[in-house]
Amino acid sequence: MKNIHRLALVDPNDATRDALKSMLLSMDIVWLEAECSRYEFFADVVAQTNPDIGIVALDKNPDKALALVARLASESPQCSILVVSSSTDGNLILRAMRSGAKEFLQQPVRLDDLIGAFDRIGAHRFGRGENKQKPCTVIAVAGATGGAGCTSVAVNLGCALARNEQNSVALVDLDMALGDADVFLDAIPDYTLLDVAQNVERLDFALLKRSLTKHSSGLFLLPRPMQMDEATQISADDLQRVIGLLKATFTHLLFDLSKGYTAIDRLAMQTADHVLLVTQLDLPCLRNVVRLMSAFVDTEGLLSKIKIVVNRYGLENGRISLKKAQDTIGKEIFAKLPNDYRTMVEVRNNGVPLLEQAPKAKITQAFLALADSLSGHEAEATTTDEAGLPALSKFFGGLWSKAPAKAEK
Repeated sequence: MKNIHRLALVDPNDATRDALKSMLLSMDIVWLEAECSRYEFFADVVAQTNPDIGIVALDKNPDKALALVARLASESPQCSILVVSSSTDGNLILRAMRSGAKEFLQQPVRLDDLIGAFDRIGAHRFGRGENKQKPCTVIAVAGATGGAGCTSVAVNLGCALARNEQNSVALVDLDMALGDADVFLDAIPDYTLLDVAQNVERLDFALLKRSLTKHSSGLFLLPRPMQMDEATQISADDLQRVIGLLKATFTHLLFDLSKGYTAIDRLAMQTADHVLLVTQLDLPCLRNVVRLMSAFVDTEGLLSKIKIVVNRYGLENGRISLKKAQDTIGKEIFAKLPNDYRTMVEVRNNGVPLLEQAPKAKITQAFLALADSLSGHEAEATTTDEAGLPALSKFFGGLWSKAPAKAEK
């Protein structure tokens, strides 16, 4: 688990508890492990769930609440206590701090105050500077067209990341209708994304891992729903809750997106630290890259996450040069995966990742290099001039006019 705070909340007042719960559920840096409406039961809840932070609302009965804070500080010292109250009485604040509270926030709680409190608690838990642990790295794999090789990239990149014993890696198949990540891993899953989404409120970290399918490489897989009509039963809100639990559980989280760029796909892209846009050096793919980059301007911060990955590089027949492709899309190529059709067909048909089927192949080494470059947040981002995107049409127009007549059809 990396920089995700696991919380337990107690507030006998339903209205204020629901308001605070709603705010917490909107934050991707926390996981609400448990909530309670009785002071008497909360110490047992903390002992059973072992949260990082316990939030205690004082207003219903300040004396009883402060006695609870003192008990938690004594019996569960690993749990940082944050108290909230509508009172501004300095004596109450002093009593709360003497009882063992780490933070005191005033009701109604403001989001920026809550984030600040979590940051201060996190600095103590995770450390600062060089000693600070890194958060979960989230990678979304998107495609410029069908057949570009997104699933093979997602699966083999996930296996490459999982080779490091310090990493725990999960892959979520978001192609709800036609996803086949399970086929690439020759896996027969017991549970799917729908199962986890429908039961996320009752899951803990141990149960979540048992709900995912673990491959021999160490990669955990959460496949798409079994039936096509089940895809509509998963909303973006459902996925947001699943993402929160996955980020709190794994060091690396990968999404294999659909080609529909649905609301769920867009949510995954916004959540991601890196968005790998997989393309090939042909006219249809590059045309779609330009269209997608133009559309991404509307989503704040998304363009800076985009990393162009050229798949099947070296397949030269009728292909566009790398330089022309970069001029066309206005962005440097982040990675090139060499063309190795025979090996890729074998691994796909056998349901075995590259690391097991062909560990010394050039394409396998390319995936290992890609995994190393994405193993943390220090990977250098390639910037894009958002204001200059309309000029891409000039590049694209030139490319179109010089393309062979056969390619225009």
